[in-house]
Amino acid sequence: MVSTALASSLARRNIHYGWVVVAATFLTMLVTAGAMGAPGVLIKPLQDEFGWETSQISSALAIRLILFGFMGPFAAAFMNYFGVRKVIVFALALIGAGFIGSLFMTTLWQLLLLWGIVVGFGTGLTAMVLAATVSSRWFTKHRGLVVGMLSASSATGQLVFLPLMAELTERYGWRSTVFFVCAMIMVAALAVLAFMRDRPADLNLPALGETHVTPPPASTSLGVALMTPITVLREISTTSTFWILFATFYICGLSTNGLIQTHFVTLCGDFGIVPVAAASVLAVMGIFDFFGTIGSGWLSDRFDNRWLLFWYYGLRGLSLLYLPFSNFNFYGLSIFAVFYGLDWIATVPPTVKIAADRFGREKVGLVFGWVFAGHQLGAATAAYGAGLSRTELSSYLPAFFVAGAFCLLASILAITLKKSGLTNPVPAAAH
Repeated sequence: MVSTALASSLARRNIHYGWVVVAATFLTMLVTAGAMGAPGVLIKPLQDEFGWETSQISSALAIRLILFGFMGPFAAAFMNYFGVRKVIVFALALIGAGFIGSLFMTTLWQLLLLWGIVVGFGTGLTAMVLAATVSSRWFTKHRGLVVGMLSASSATGQLVFLPLMAELTERYGWRSTVFFVCAMIMVAALAVLAFMRDRPADLNLPALGETHVTPPPASTSLGVALMTPITVLREISTTSTFWILFATFYICGLSTNGLIQTHFVTLCGDFGIVPVAAASVLAVMGIFDFFGTIGSGWLSDRFDNRWLLFWYYGLRGLSLLYLPFSNFNFYGLSIFAVFYGLDWIATVPPTVKIAADRFGREKVGLVFGWVFAGHQLGAATAAYGAGLSRTELSSYLPAFFVAGAFCLLASILAITLKKSGLTNPVPAAAH
């Protein structure tokens, strides 16, 4: 295989193959996140062509976000049973099928089926759980940094493609954006087929930072694999750490994917800003998020993760409360884009780190899967709630005030985590 020859070539240069796996995973999460973000620029075109209301379109996006989250724990189980490579390729095929099918839709139930259920299942298989699984299997050293990089790819993909998608939609119609998404999915699938391996042991390698090859765990039946997430949930649901992480990540989703990603372009349109310009603001957020989240991964290896979460949620809440007073001019939106962008998904590395320290490396994918389900419940709440606010109150702004207040609550919840329940951070030199 290509990966075997490449691993041997890299080993001679003292480069671990885990970085190639990270690159393939980065591309996959970038592309699937772009697919997740695409509907944000398509709400208005769908309204114009089919006459659907914002709340009706938002209901399909809310279904997608719920499935995106609740597939997480089972995605981890599927990866353990079938292997990461097979699961990713299947997920990409499912997302592509959902978007291709939408080219022919004519009624609302078809939107709910294709963009809600099909795309929701597909993107759920490549959610943040993939980042947690890859980082924990391939890395002991630099694990926080890797989580930061992969988390950044997900958030950046949701935002950085939006100006191009908006431009394509404005010039050639919303179906051209669908074709663009499908082309990106095909490129990612080819990269995964060529370079992805499930575990370091597949190439007779130890994880980066270890000296011994860790054999894969004994195989189990599919039924046992599917029950494992339920068993883990039953175990972790008795701990306050899990519920605090779940609650804070619910608020994380409420204030990011469901609100900004889904409705920001339409919100700006209410203030006279054209879709391409609004999408460009989101792209700026994506650029700053890329550096902010990687920086967060670096910080999570070195500092108390509870206080990192305190500052991240607090600053995000203040930025959301500021947005309605920005006058939606160039300077106001620029300030918002920088501060909010740096914090878009910086919460992921410390959350994964806390989960790994508290519940162990072997369970972190499943535990984080359930925590991430809370994230997507919050995202679905905001996706539908903000759309309902605009339909019933003719304004998105009440949703932004509510999200900002919840972020301030999350910052307080984060510091209530018991430090005694966490292992001492590994020194940077040994991590």
